[in-house]
Amino acid sequence: MGQGVILETKRLILRPFTLDDVDAMEAVLGDPAAMQFYPAPLTRKGVEEWIRKNLERYEIDGCGKNAMVLKESGEVIGGCGCSFQLVEERDQIEVGYNVRRDQWGNGYATEAARMCMDDAFSRLGAQRVISMIRPENLSSRRVAEKNGLVCEKVIFWRDYDHCIYAKHRCEP
Repeated sequence: MGQGVILETKRLILRPFTLDDVDAMEAVLGDPAAMQFYPAPLTRKGVEEWIRKNLERYEIDGCGKNAMVLKESGEVIGGCGCSFQLVEERDQIEVGYNVRRDQWGNGYATEAARMCMDDAFSRLGAQRVISMIRPENLSSRRVAEKNGLVCEKVIFWRDYDHCIYAKHRCEP
């Protein structure tokens, strides 16, 4: 499992992905509505590759997207975590999240992203955390804003405009 970390919120457990999570994540990453702000939904093979990439990130970077598990049922409803992204010619820690469509509106993305952001500041020592969000993705923008991230600018990244939401570490 490498450097995968287990985080816990009031309603969620965020744990490292395994290849046993392919079915659950295909319901998220393969859903055209849930992936409308990405280039395309992922195929089953694409979901497997996505999980493998996160397994590599745990080993190499000490972080990656985690399975978002409902404490109440043990069900995987999405993914959330930090990953390094090359943006404007520098590595930055991005908090990203994907939630299965039938779970939208329950605040899970906000809750999970807040925990991952706190982990980036405390465990990873990040001074700044970003979320890159397409301008038309109002739901994800609200998640970022609820967690105190501010839109600094809009950049053209990987063939699309993205708002760069950022939050700086609060000094104790």
